Amino acid sequence: MARLFIVTPARPGARSGNLHTATRWASMLRRAGHRVAVALAWRGEPCDVLIALHARRRHDSVLCYRRARPHGPLVVALTGTDLYKDLPGSAQARRSLELADRLVVLQEAAPLRLQRSLRKKTSVIYQSSDTALRPAPPADRFRVAVVGHLRDVKDPFRAALALEHLPGWPIEVVQVGNALDAAHAREAKRLMRRDARYRWIGSVPHARALEWIARSHVLVVSSVMEGGANVIAEAARIGTPVLASRVSGNVGMLGAGYPGFYPLYEEQSLAALIEKACNEKTFYGRLKRALRARRARFAPAAERSAIAAVVRSLL
Repeated sequence: MARLFIVTPARPGARSGNLHTATRWASMLRRAGHRVAVALAWRGEPCDVLIALHARRRHDSVLCYRRARPHGPLVVALTGTDLYKDLPGSAQARRSLELADRLVVLQEAAPLRLQRSLRKKTSVIYQSSDTALRPAPPADRFRVAVVGHLRDVKDPFRAALALEHLPGWPIEVVQVGNALDAAHAREAKRLMRRDARYRWIGSVPHARALEWIARSHVLVVSSVMEGGANVIAEAARIGTPVLASRVSGNVGMLGAGYPGFYPLYEEQSLAALIEKACNEKTFYGRLKRALRARRARFAPAAERSAIAAVVRSLL
């Protein structure tokens, strides 16, 4: 049994991907027999392995640990912000990668963003979902779900804007997630007034968000930047097809050959995909089969085995 310490920039109670990942890994590693603590920072507490979520934002903990334990096992897990925003301009993020014994990324396209010298110590660990829900979309309309907090990096209103290119269609867009500022809340309300087929229902408990995914024909993931969207893993485990922006993080989760990508920011292309999924049973079936082929990657047993293997390799 080892003493493991996970540092994450997400404060307790925050509804963020980083915190969900940290708490899920902690639970899995406890099941493997380890003692695990989760905190905002490492301040010298006894530990056999430090796991840092976020190369830049947890750089202080990485540096403190490495100075105190020059040969202590150190894992750095890279978020989407690390990969697609911080690494080019942040010396701290790059230094965290150099100091780590092992790097963890959350989807298969991520290692291509790293220097070749770093890839040999990089492991891909897909996030998982243990939901037992199965698809149950409505019969009288084609429902599109968008799940995630309303913030610019998610390009949150692309599905709502796509409705303008689908006039008169029996399609509805249901948006689940908290508006993180007043401007996004105003825009959601404006779009609801413009088109009654769009509904923003705000923040709901996680179980309820999963139910909306299960009760929809497709899930739209319109992100500008993703490290490895957990909502894609959840949709795959449920069996609800995904329509996603063609950005590296989404491609790494769904596979380069997945048929449900559209060009980033292009609501007309997204509308065409929605129309095709609604009208063409053959295409909808292709989406479901392609997602089913990825489903095993997002199983809890696969994630549990992968994170335990990373820790075991360092002990």
